[in-house]
Amino acid sequence: MSKTITIDGTKISFTEGQTIMDAALAAKVYIPHLCHNPEFKPHGSCKLCTVNVNGRAVSACTMPASDGMEVENKTETLDNERRAIVQMLFVEGNHLCPTCEKSGNCQLQAVAYCLGMMTPHYNHFYPPREIDASHPDVFLDRNRCILCELCVRASRDVDGKNVFGLSGRGIGSRLVVNSASGRLGDSTFAVTDRAAKVCPTGAILIKRQGFSVPIGSRIYDHKPICQVETEGKSGGEHE
Repeated sequence: MSKTITIDGTKISFTEGQTIMDAALAAKVYIPHLCHNPEFKPHGSCKLCTVNVNGRAVSACTMPASDGMEVENKTETLDNERRAIVQMLFVEGNHLCPTCEKSGNCQLQAVAYCLGMMTPHYNHFYPPREIDASHPDVFLDRNRCILCELCVRASRDVDGKNVFGLSGRGIGSRLVVNSASGRLGDSTFAVTDRAAKVCPTGAILIKRQGFSVPIGSRIYDHKPICQVETEGKSGGEHE
């Protein structure tokens, strides 16, 4: 007899070792997230995937599924909290969607639409963020970084290079490059690295291919992220 959990009243099967997120995506149930990528060990940093399990708030990407779990995912309270998190991500960075090369392929933008975010709500911080164009093939724009650490994990766990890291605390946290100068062009980073293709926003962009797919014809222009994710695709690969 297969083991099951219940998400919003629907029973879904899972296999031993799967998290709630794993089981949900396998069953084509969308739980909002930004820092999760099935290629890497769960991190639980963005908190968008917070769900209620038997009345307790947990991160769906890190919580192992167990038989008989009752999971609340789609509730007004949870979506309000998720919307507030996304709104804060927008005002803590400099996200100018109409001029961004990643528009239509950006998971942050897509999640905002999914959650019904139409305004940033909070006052913008307009923080001074460094742009690094020193690499011959890759452009690093920290204005769009949401500190999800996907590039950090990819560089460390897949590429074996540890090119990226985080420095500072709180609002002072920032993405740093592991080179003597702190510049991407002076690191061992290569355009073929996995870390070059995992950013959910436009913080890491490959040069000389911008707008090869016109805005209006991109993945989230055609389908909302909830549908794309449950079909097993990723907007981070489309540009």
